[in-house]
Amino acid sequence: MLWTGGCLGASLMVPGIAEAATLLAAAKSLNEVIGNLRNVIVGLLVGLATLFATIGGVRYMLASGDPAEVEGAKKTLRYAAIGYGVAVLAPVLVTMLQKVVGS
Repeated sequence: MLWTGGCLGASLMVPGIAEAATLLAAAKSLNEVIGNLRNVIVGLLVGLATLFATIGGVRYMLASGDPAEVEGAKKTLRYAAIGYGVAVLAPVLVTMLQKVVGS
């Protein structure tokens, strides 16, 4: 738990995420707020997906041929791939949200 919190804290220190987070409050229009929020969400999703990919890779290497551990590692890697997919689709979803809002 402490390690996950440390990784999350470190990911927030990445310049792109930190800049988007500080610009979130300084935005002058709804479009800027939504765009900055998208940047923060994509950064967090990519960071978490990378964390899951790392954990899955380590679990796979340490499985020692145990079928249950190998299957657990594959699930973790699958979840990381889903996280990357959601991160790629996030800008599309935000664009759709901006059109619904009408800006």
